[in-house]
Amino acid sequence: LVHRPKYDDWSFPKGKLDGGETMPFAAVREIAEETGQACRLGPLLGDVHYAVAEGRKLVRYWAAEARGGEFTPGAETDELRWLDAAAAAELLSYRHDLAILERFAELGPPASVIALVRHGKAGSRDQWDGDDALRPLSGSGQEQAEQLDALLGLFGPDRVLSAPPVRCRDTVAPLATRLALPIGEEPLLSEAGYIADPGAALARIRELAHEPGVSVVCSQGGVIPHLVGALAREAILPGVNPDDVPARKGSTWLLTFDADAALRAADYYERPTG
Repeated sequence: LVHRPKYDDWSFPKGKLDGGETMPFAAVREIAEETGQACRLGPLLGDVHYAVAEGRKLVRYWAAEARGGEFTPGAETDELRWLDAAAAAELLSYRHDLAILERFAELGPPASVIALVRHGKAGSRDQWDGDDALRPLSGSGQEQAEQLDALLGLFGPDRVLSAPPVRCRDTVAPLATRLALPIGEEPLLSEAGYIADPGAALARIRELAHEPGVSVVCSQGGVIPHLVGALAREAILPGVNPDDVPARKGSTWLLTFDADAALRAADYYERPTG
């Protein structure tokens, strides 16, 4: 929690969007500015709405892992405290923050995270004469890949994996290059692999859920809704309809798992910009 001398209150780090900034990027930036900590984002915790002089205000909160840094007191936040959930509940100044704290405590620290990405836009299938697995990203798809590099970087990937099609590998190539990570091949998570053996594809995702840390996995539109739907159906997650799972090109499902590799949260980022 941080103390703001202007309001003499204790709250979670938060702040306003910069011009052209989306919420996940603002969350990471504000945490760094107010606490000195670099972080990687985890699951969404929820939204808080309340009235201010300018009208209704929306604040969106994420769980995040502290990755190191040093707090420097300033005019905006002059004190920082690390607290357990019970002590934080006592110190928080606003009742509307308690639901966020309760959700955070309920989820607990993730044992593993999978960022399941659908590849970016590719050239027209009708205008491509070669092997469909070799069909490349379009100009728009290449732009989406660059945007995904920034967004997926907020989650702190430890490994990057991809179905074999070129458009999948090229979607995560900017991220893998920047982080100096190899791109592991996942044939079971391609549309061809999934059609041949859906059970094996689901089993592979479960294996990855046992891998500690954060895995980025790029797959295809004929795979992602089925995998997310199967996991969400078992977990009975509020807000996720297992029979209607979106998977827009360039989108990401952030899947958070506990120590038993059970799905605890599933957050959909519809656009590569967050």
